[in-house]
Amino acid sequence: MKAVTGKIISDKMAKTAVVEVTRFIVHPIYQKRMRRTSKFHAVNEMGAKIGQMVEMTEIRPISKLTNWKITKIIK
Repeated sequence: MKAVTGKIISDKMAKTAVVEVTRFIVHPIYQKRMRRTSKFHAVNEMGAKIGQMVEMTEIRPISKLTNWKITKIIK
């Protein structure tokens, strides 16, 4: 299963949090590192709050947008 780390940017929903995952890619011509961000909806049973770093794993689809689950609060 995939596991990624990210930062919680919203926890306004009842059991779901929005997690922002940042990754770096290298431009194919200029060889410069570029930052790319993605937002994922994750099940938040751990009670994580805004600003915390979390680790999440991919699970079966829970709803239309939610198919990740927060497994560990890192910081």
